[in-house]
Amino acid sequence: MRISVPKEIKNHEYRVGMVPASVAELTRNGHAVYVETQAGTRIGFSDDQYQAAGATILPDAQSVFAAGELIVKVKEPQPHECALLQPQHTIFTYLHLAADKSQALALMQSKARCIAYETVTEPQGGLPLLRPMSEVAGRLSVNVGAHYLHTAYGGRGVLLGGVPGVNPAKVVILGGGVAGVNAAQMAVGLHADVTLLDISAHKLIEVNHLFNGRVKTAFSSQAAVAEVIKTADLIIGAVLIPGAAAPKLIRREQLKTLLPGAVLVDIAIDQGGCFESSRATTHQEPIFIEEGIVHYCVANMPSAVARTATLALNSATLPYIIKMANLGIESALQKDSHLAAGLNIAAGVITHKAVAEALQL
Repeated sequence: MRISVPKEIKNHEYRVGMVPASVAELTRNGHAVYVETQAGTRIGFSDDQYQAAGATILPDAQSVFAAGELIVKVKEPQPHECALLQPQHTIFTYLHLAADKSQALALMQSKARCIAYETVTEPQGGLPLLRPMSEVAGRLSVNVGAHYLHTAYGGRGVLLGGVPGVNPAKVVILGGGVAGVNAAQMAVGLHADVTLLDISAHKLIEVNHLFNGRVKTAFSSQAAVAEVIKTADLIIGAVLIPGAAAPKLIRREQLKTLLPGAVLVDIAIDQGGCFESSRATTHQEPIFIEEGIVHYCVANMPSAVARTATLALNSATLPYIIKMANLGIESALQKDSHLAAGLNIAAGVITHKAVAEALQL
């Protein structure tokens, strides 16, 4: 199979769809891999390393897309990239279509087969290709939240762990999935006062056991959320409904009930965000302030630690790439229902129920 890896072009996106070690696995199996020049340079993977792994280096996106059957990326294709997709292509990447109708329409128009990392499932019921980035984003959310609590950025001027004689910051985490648990691990490690809310009683029991009571837990009712956010210094939104738009857990009018200078970190911004006041930001301009509340809503958050994120993502995606290359994409989808769950668009039609419902297409 011919597999192409373009350079990511989203704002400050330095991750890459495949690292040289992944390329070597495919070329060793007789597949051809084409990599756009300097695709991995910013995170320490040179063109020479890709060539040593058996890849062919091509000069631009147009030639990379034209050369491949399977296009492996990280972030959703930008408008210029959507225009390069043809019916013979399969694109394998994060799509997050539920909050991006224009991208969905462009992909439908291309007639390409579009497989989204975030809706691929596993027998245990998890999302194996979303998990590594949820782990990164969850841990990173506490770092950036602590940073933007600094007075210079409009934050409350609160140190997350406090000091002797001064209470630690109060951190509220909405969602007890992979991102939420990883956020809790970091916040507890920094000695913050942590409360986690979720709608699953089973998940709350798991969190209580995992942290041996060091994390307070509560059922995520509207009343519970409204009450706990009033005294929070840092609020992390980590809710997920696979393939669907994120629910709005904090309404715009509730911002007035928060402490001035509190920080909101919206990990769910790729799916539309879980705060009504959220709007996507970039690494170049990561925050905005509304009603005195600092919002961090960077849509490609893990790119802040792009090398770690790329290596973690490649470890998860490589088995699926090898399967599609060895079996052929159609056969791989037929034989693996969990990979097939990642199919969002085919032949101009949305094939994922939750995505179709979210977009009303």
